[in-house]
Amino acid sequence: MSFHVLIPARMASSRLPDKPLADLAGKPMVVRVAERAALSGALTVVVACDDLRIQAACEAHGVRAVLTRADHPSGSDRLAEAVERLGWNDDAIVVNVQGDEPLIAPGMVGACASTLAAHRDCPMATVAHAIDDDDEYRNPNVVKLVTDAAGRALYFSRAPIPWWRDGPAPATVHPGAVWRHVGLYAYRVGFLKQFPTLTASPLEAIESLEQLRVLWHGHRIAVHISAERPGPGVDTPADLERVRTLLRAAPP
Repeated sequence: MSFHVLIPARMASSRLPDKPLADLAGKPMVVRVAERAALSGALTVVVACDDLRIQAACEAHGVRAVLTRADHPSGSDRLAEAVERLGWNDDAIVVNVQGDEPLIAPGMVGACASTLAAHRDCPMATVAHAIDDDDEYRNPNVVKLVTDAAGRALYFSRAPIPWWRDGPAPATVHPGAVWRHVGLYAYRVGFLKQFPTLTASPLEAIESLEQLRVLWHGHRIAVHISAERPGPGVDTPADLERVRTLLRAAPP
């Protein structure tokens, strides 16, 4: 089973300007992400960027980058343009690794791709891991999901789902039944091209979760349940310092 990795990277960030080029132990963050992704066994790793400075930084470190429009409303739209430019076959599998995940687990990337390959009835796959902390369960910034018996997503929500009716109050995790969504996606290329043409759903607008558009239109998302958690992502200056500290303690 072969697959590609695409890494969307844009220069604009309200909380951390020029985030893709933030220095992490001597290399731009987006390069660190690409290097981790390459350890997954991907056939190809490409950065889909919106700025010549990102492209130049990638190429200076031997990372392939393709320049896309700067006005895309989402990372999925950016990737849809990238696969058109790259000419990949509609049946090929591509994993979307976020450009602010410099400590992403390579095995998780490969597992996401393998999960999609094993579910021919699904055009997408994603990753989740167990939640065992009540505060995390109740946190609206933590996206939860529930699956069916075949390991396909039924719903994603910021609310605490599933709700343990007979559990202690306030909302409490039911052991072994609560999954936290990891923002890692595998697509069949043909569906990734189609995704920007799908109309946004009311649920997507309410929850502010783009993946609900897929379920709204009747498509299925396969879910890999991981035994490990992803490394911390970078959204703020504090996150950046945390990752820098981790890299100093355990250089890649």
